[in-house]
Amino acid sequence: MHTLCARGTMKPEINAAVGFLSRFLRVKGHVNDRQVQTFNQSLQDILSEQYKHHWFPDRPCKGSGYRCIRINHKMDPLVGQAGQRIGLTIQQLYMLLPSELTLWVDPFEVSYRIGEDGSICVLYESQPCPPGSVAMVPASGNPSGNSGPMGPMVDSHISCKEELMVLGRTSPSKSYNMMTVSS
Repeated sequence: MHTLCARGTMKPEINAAVGFLSRFLRVKGHVNDRQVQTFNQSLQDILSEQYKHHWFPDRPCKGSGYRCIRINHKMDPLVGQAGQRIGLTIQQLYMLLPSELTLWVDPFEVSYRIGEDGSICVLYESQPCPPGSVAMVPASGNPSGNSGPMGPMVDSHISCKEELMVLGRTSPSKSYNMMTVSS
């Protein structure tokens, strides 16, 4: 079930991002369940600490570049740090994760792109709660589901990724095989 509205605590967004990256480790093998759990907890802790002064629910695009997880010719240092905590080298992480990945972790939205010209796909989205309302969180606590009885909830303001799609693409889209993530 989907979080209907959120207070901007960053926990569901971080959980969605970490779960997405962890699935690559699990799918490609060579990493046991205990290592995946340790990677999960380590990366959640690292991202929470890193983002705590760069999280602005009232202005989700502010700090977006700081919260962007990027793997290309360089491994994202935060992902590298979590990988090293479970004994993976940077070279092993390159083999397990996409060679070209951008993951945006913003208040109320987590999205990714594989490849420089790949499509931007949303992993998690929610609406901020109106002032004075009570946050409605699913009993399961699972932030990564996309639908509930009312369907997916989408914030009506333009997101940082929408700005990139409208203003930032300089070359035509290429066809990439995309991994489907489900929970």
